[in-house]
Amino acid sequence: MSKSITTHRSLPNFIADFKSITKFRLAVSVVFSSVAGYLLGVEQINLWHIIYLALGGYAMVGASNAYNQIIEKDLDAKMDRTKSRPLPAGRMSKTYAFIIASILTLIGIYLLYIINPITAMFGAISIFIYTSLYTPLKTKTPLAVFVGAIPGAIPFMLGWVAASGNFGIEPGTLFMIQFFWQFPHFWALGWWLYDDYKKGGFFMLPTGKRDKGTAVQIILYTIWTIIVSLIPVLGVTGDFYITPISAIIIFALGIYMLLKAIKLFKTKQVKASKQLMLASVTYITLIQIVYVADKYVRSWMEI
Repeated sequence: MSKSITTHRSLPNFIADFKSITKFRLAVSVVFSSVAGYLLGVEQINLWHIIYLALGGYAMVGASNAYNQIIEKDLDAKMDRTKSRPLPAGRMSKTYAFIIASILTLIGIYLLYIINPITAMFGAISIFIYTSLYTPLKTKTPLAVFVGAIPGAIPFMLGWVAASGNFGIEPGTLFMIQFFWQFPHFWALGWWLYDDYKKGGFFMLPTGKRDKGTAVQIILYTIWTIIVSLIPVLGVTGDFYITPISAIIIFALGIYMLLKAIKLFKTKQVKASKQLMLASVTYITLIQIVYVADKYVRSWMEI
């Protein structure tokens, strides 16, 4: 343990390993979703709340990822894409990682609690489900993706809860959008990295194979994602509403992702799954921008 801690006395090494164990890019994308949800739900922007949400959100996601890597240390050592992480590579001990995860948990809950208690509660629920349910299920059943989609869908709606202080139809809709989106996204990732996941004993695809059944389900969940993303244009989701123009843009983005899903169905090639995964990331990022832009453009036009 002392050797592991000693290696982190070099600040650049510590920063690099900290980014790795908290999955920096993933955590930043989660923060982006949370801030987008906040901007959608807030009436008057509070800069401090955005800062608390961003830092608290990063801490909560970082803690979840750190706990995950502690549990999966031996499995990560078997996979090419994860064997160089701090724990399996021997640069960090489990104890050291647990201290980091615990500190991040406390910081995250505290910062989110400053905003309002319900935001902190959802953040804590997210860590619990991701660590205690999703992580152990990954080596047991493909249903792990369903369980993992729950904490994965919380950030977008968490922003609205942070802004409003309550849970209603609006954050519920944001939750549903990101919930359904995760299935084509993670199944595309599971298809792409199938051989590597197999080394670790992870069940990521719904049928367990790169087959027609999995490809069909990817298409179906992509369609559901598009449908749910367009519901706000109908005016049935409370204060969360988008104009027909924004709905057309979101529909076009959805069709692009759907075409990638259909291509995977036709070719069943790894290259197609990678393209779909990238298309799904583009989709969720851009529709969040469209939602926020729609709200503030409408507000500007009403002045």
